[in-house]
Amino acid sequence: MLLNFEWFRTFKTIYETGSLTATAQALYVSQPGVSLHLNSLEAYVGYKLFDRTARKMVPTERAKVLYNYILEAVNKLEDAETHFHKSAATNKSTISVGMCLETFQFTLEQYISSLPFNINIKFGEYPEMQQDLDHGVLDLIITPQKGIQPNLEYKPFSKERIVLVAGGAQDLSEFNALIDSKKIAEAEAWLKDQTWYTTAADMENMRKFWHLNFNKHPDFRPNYIVPNKCSIVRCMSDATGFAIIPDFLCRHELASGKLKVAWAGNKIMENTLYFGKRKKTMYSKEIGMIEAVFEDQAEEFSNAASALIPA
Repeated sequence: MLLNFEWFRTFKTIYETGSLTATAQALYVSQPGVSLHLNSLEAYVGYKLFDRTARKMVPTERAKVLYNYILEAVNKLEDAETHFHKSAATNKSTISVGMCLETFQFTLEQYISSLPFNINIKFGEYPEMQQDLDHGVLDLIITPQKGIQPNLEYKPFSKERIVLVAGGAQDLSEFNALIDSKKIAEAEAWLKDQTWYTTAADMENMRKFWHLNFNKHPDFRPNYIVPNKCSIVRCMSDATGFAIIPDFLCRHELASGKLKVAWAGNKIMENTLYFGKRKKTMYSKEIGMIEAVFEDQAEEFSNAASALIPA
């Protein structure tokens, strides 16, 4: 187990305030995050640091020894942290944001250099992002899943529709004729004979779309399993082949004709996208600027979606 400086900062604040709640407020993290830091430090040092009473966290004798031992060092590190931050030429804040790789590459990447603060981007699974947000590791997440942590709030800003997308050079005349004639079984058989792209993580979207519209699981193997949705978009642009991906992540290619929506499905498969953040944060202004980037692009796509996605 690696030692984390934040454990000592949290321990020092608990010691001085006698409260997990006050520590959470002072450090702008959740109370579960404070408890996690304390539990991690106790596991690292190998003994209990506080007796938990109804009103106060009472330090043990070993906690008193540890506090006196680390106090000067922690204060110096905090002073160095403050001095370094204030002495930076731009005096920029640093915001940590969690989202999937494709959301970053298709949405935020082109604007990141224009934002007047530093950004750390973290990719990962959504439940992990929610925990990191709750614990103060992240300041904002972009997610289709809402968590249940009471310290967090979620604001919807867009919807993404999971659709059947074809390469710009793909001939869809036979498929369209089968769909127009409501020959769904024949349309499914035709699709299974085509070239398919997917990612290992995106197979679940494919299974859900197939089950919704054909009432069965896909019983064929895609031809190409690539690293991420960005790869799918690049491989299929101005080419042939099919994939089942969110329209929001390929909107520019759809608008330019490099890709086209082959079918939205008889039953719509849609996700709501949320901004997730802590209810109390010192970075409201910076987070608002990031949210504005996503909201502007979501509005732009929504205005064009009716022309891009056939009913």
